[in-house]
Amino acid sequence: MKTNYLPIAVIGAGPIGLAAAAHIVNRKARPLVFEVSDSIAGNVKSWGHVTMFSQWKLNIDKVSQSILEKNGWQAPEGETIPTGNDLVEQYLRPLSQTNELQSHIKLGSKVVAISRQRINKSKDAHRDRAPFIIRVLENGKLNSYKARAVIDASGTWSNPNPMGSDGLFAVGEKEHRSHIFYGIPNVLGAHKKRYQSKEVAVVGSGHSAINTILDLVDLKHEFPSARIKWLLRKKSITDIYGGLDKDELPGRGRLGHKIKAIVESNYIEVITPFFIDEIMRSKNKLMIMGISDSHNNVVSADEIIVSTGLRPDIHLFRELRISLDAALESPIRLAPLINPNIHSCGTVAPHGATELQHPEKDFYVVGMKSYGRAPTFLLTTGYEQVRSVVAAIEGDWKSAKEVHLELPKTGVCDVAKPVNPNGFDKEKNDINVPCC
Repeated sequence: MKTNYLPIAVIGAGPIGLAAAAHIVNRKARPLVFEVSDSIAGNVKSWGHVTMFSQWKLNIDKVSQSILEKNGWQAPEGETIPTGNDLVEQYLRPLSQTNELQSHIKLGSKVVAISRQRINKSKDAHRDRAPFIIRVLENGKLNSYKARAVIDASGTWSNPNPMGSDGLFAVGEKEHRSHIFYGIPNVLGAHKKRYQSKEVAVVGSGHSAINTILDLVDLKHEFPSARIKWLLRKKSITDIYGGLDKDELPGRGRLGHKIKAIVESNYIEVITPFFIDEIMRSKNKLMIMGISDSHNNVVSADEIIVSTGLRPDIHLFRELRISLDAALESPIRLAPLINPNIHSCGTVAPHGATELQHPEKDFYVVGMKSYGRAPTFLLTTGYEQVRSVVAAIEGDWKSAKEVHLELPKTGVCDVAKPVNPNGFDKEKNDINVPCC
């Protein structure tokens, strides 16, 4: 069955998905991009108020830049650091509106399932030659599309980890969801009234948690009665500060300096290590119950902000032959390169289509979702992934295997720590951030 006339489907119109589309167009092939939101880069927009910690020069895909410049676009100054909104409005939206990409993007399109046409997961015959069938929910209607290859760049932002210390939702966590926010709320903007003059507990130790705490501190200057509590699983708070002046990403280094100063000023209450088991309500307060230093502990709060990392939503793969690492839920060959028990965000080896392959031919997961539960993904990594993957889909394995990747070192996840021989490090599982 010939499928060369079919498009290459891309799930997600964020920075990695649009870069994939740009590389597909650059090779004279046809992309078909599905974005669940009604506008470009919906995930990025949800944290648009946050300043990234990498400069513009690390956040722009080269092929995408070439397409933009053909349309009269001028790149932002390379050493400046954008917010999420800057990334969307100054780069991703203009890219999506170019003649090369605009007609290939479908907004408000939620991919709910992927399979092979008339071939379920257990059947071998003619499998690799059958087109992919992609079920997409659009305006309340379920539609089907065919594709000759699929690149999943949907990310993990919409699938946060729960706050329970064992990887499960804490008892009572779902029941009290109305007072729990997952991710990075816009504390100084849209969510200001929710947190002003409140007792707020922030759970997590990554960049998302740090950004949230810094905003809460600014809000406390305006509303001094507010109380900020930081709950971490770390044995030592100093592990959070990262490389500081040694960090090759200046924005990331500044975050470390800022949070270090806040902690040392005793302006917030830090409770670590703290492993959460249950949430209950008592006298109009949420009571967060768990274990701290081998003793039972209870922390009260009006609101809880959970920044305990992210995990991939893998239900889309149900009818595909996927090979995932048992601990990280990343592609099997990629897992040893990104295992947080061994590697930091600056020591990830160059990787591309070879490491991202699954038994299902021409199906790839790229971007943050390719890292599964591993932490701290940089956009520049994703751009090299899609360059290699698109080359492989087009049969250019020579180019696909020539992978080059230089990552800035000394981030929060660079703190030296002995390898856990028993597998994934539970304490590091809450460092996961979207990117950048």
